[in-house]
Amino acid sequence: MTVLALPVDQRVIDIDSRRFASIEKALVELITNCDDSYVRLERKGFMVAGKIGISYKRYKNGSVLTVSDQAEGMSFDRIRSVLSYGGAHSLMSQGVSGGRGFFGRGMKQAIFGLGHGWIESIFEGRYSRVDLFRGEDGRYLFDDGDTDRPAEEKDYHRLHLTPGDTGSMVTIVVDNPQTNIPYFSSLSATISNNIYLRDILFRRSVEITNRNLKGRKRISLTLAFEEPEAEVLVGPDFLGSFIYEEKAFPFYLTLKKSLDEELVLKGDERTNGLLIISGTAVFDCQFLNFENQLGTEFLFGTVRCPGLSEMMAEGVPIISDEREGLNLKDPFVLAFSDGVSELIRDPVNRERQRLSHIERATTSRRTQNLIGQVLQKMNQVAIEDLNIMISPGPGSGKPGPFDTGRPAVLRFSTPFYYRKVAKAFHVSLLVNQDALPEGEEITVEYNLPPSILVQPDPTVLSARDIPEDGRFQWKVIGDEVDARGRITVSCGPYSATGEIVIAENAQGKGYEHPAENPALPWHMDNASVLFRGYELRNLNNEVDRAVYSPEDRLIIINTEAPTVRLYVDGQGRFKDGARLLLAELLLDVITDELARLYVDRTTKKGQREAYRQAKQDMVRRYGVDVHSILSGV
Repeated sequence: MTVLALPVDQRVIDIDSRRFASIEKALVELITNCDDSYVRLERKGFMVAGKIGISYKRYKNGSVLTVSDQAEGMSFDRIRSVLSYGGAHSLMSQGVSGGRGFFGRGMKQAIFGLGHGWIESIFEGRYSRVDLFRGEDGRYLFDDGDTDRPAEEKDYHRLHLTPGDTGSMVTIVVDNPQTNIPYFSSLSATISNNIYLRDILFRRSVEITNRNLKGRKRISLTLAFEEPEAEVLVGPDFLGSFIYEEKAFPFYLTLKKSLDEELVLKGDERTNGLLIISGTAVFDCQFLNFENQLGTEFLFGTVRCPGLSEMMAEGVPIISDEREGLNLKDPFVLAFSDGVSELIRDPVNRERQRLSHIERATTSRRTQNLIGQVLQKMNQVAIEDLNIMISPGPGSGKPGPFDTGRPAVLRFSTPFYYRKVAKAFHVSLLVNQDALPEGEEITVEYNLPPSILVQPDPTVLSARDIPEDGRFQWKVIGDEVDARGRITVSCGPYSATGEIVIAENAQGKGYEHPAENPALPWHMDNASVLFRGYELRNLNNEVDRAVYSPEDRLIIINTEAPTVRLYVDGQGRFKDGARLLLAELLLDVITDELARLYVDRTTKKGQREAYRQAKQDMVRRYGVDVHSILSGV
């Protein structure tokens, strides 16, 4: 038995193994290899089983997976040859095969990147095995047992073959501590949705077995990609063509629109995009000249272009250096991209027009948090720097999904309780009992830290629990500075929230609403936040980019404004990359409102120049803070 170093530049395989060290990428390569082998048999006129078997066993710190087929099998010399590395050794680059994979490199990366493993094959009644592993000095090694031998019954059984058949099996022991070890259900879903395997799953029977289950529970799951329900916009298989070096190359386009299902826009499990296929090879999934543009969010389909694999066999670099998608810098790929893009231009433009007038939009959780920090900062500025206080208003009644400003069925005497540490105070809920839905109870949710104690603490209030005057009170005390929380009540479509903040220097008295008792000075104890939140909403005009709604105390960003609409995708999501635009809009609206309230308390009320000057001063004073927060600095 001779152990040899792989006939490869060790530094190159080291880099590539780290790049492709994931179980999902390994399975893409191995399943593709099986399909290639079946295709070669079919081209020779043989009937094939078309079955690809996967087994997976997950351990706490590793896993074992196998992939097997009943295809050509490999002779001892052939297995030795696949240890030669990529490039010219790839069957596809030689024009022999149409498979994608990683073009002669993937199987070795899969094994070495995940840990170690072995290749077994039966060909013409002979059994061969090669083990791949790393030596103690870090070198990439293999052991081929020096020769093959006659196949025995146990070999056929282990490779899931009947005597006389041919086929191969690859086993990988995943012991790389940097590799994510997915659960069986997660792995099955990931493989079923992988863009590079969808065409194979349609043509072959690919089954995966959970080896963690035993006995009758161990069943094989047939993998299949479930396409969204859709209508056909172009095709199916509409014939198009493009010109390259005075020669016409055909392609076949199918473009569909999802009817009611949001599509996955990125990654190897992407359901949006054009699956670009040549022969049996999947090269990419994207929208070429329209990639990442508004109008494509609900579109998907396929483009079949035989010329792509032909060019690859001639050595044209149509694939990116990382072997993950088309090389859009290559002239042939550019001509292909322009030809396909021209055919889908009108459907994309129609979708763009449909999606550009969106009623409401959302932001990511990260952007929500950053905007929350901006509003908290500017509310603090209003109270502490500018001494601007406003009436809490009628409460937060919700006879529908959004605040209306109408008198509330449920409201707190003030929605913001800013109270002194270790000093007991009352939180009062005001209930319009005549307007409560008949038979409905009021549910109470306490989102409070342990340092804020509430008595009593019912979670449900019935009509008999509410005094005749409609005022229900909690006694509250907080023993930790900066502790904060809220009490939320709801009944049918109505709800209200009282926010509680414990502070060192807050007043300990003064529970009445300042507007109800003018003798009391406005103080942060009784203040309500000036900027309660924000919404991205269609204001049915293209002029206003953002406005302030004093009734709702919301900053409303207009999704119909062209500069805002540019950064909202067809699924109503505002792009994180445009946070600086949000900073600009928030700063403009906030300083405009603060300037108005500030000047209105002076003798310059009504003077346009005074408002303009006050706003400019605030922009200079607070602009850097707002932009820094939304930049994540």
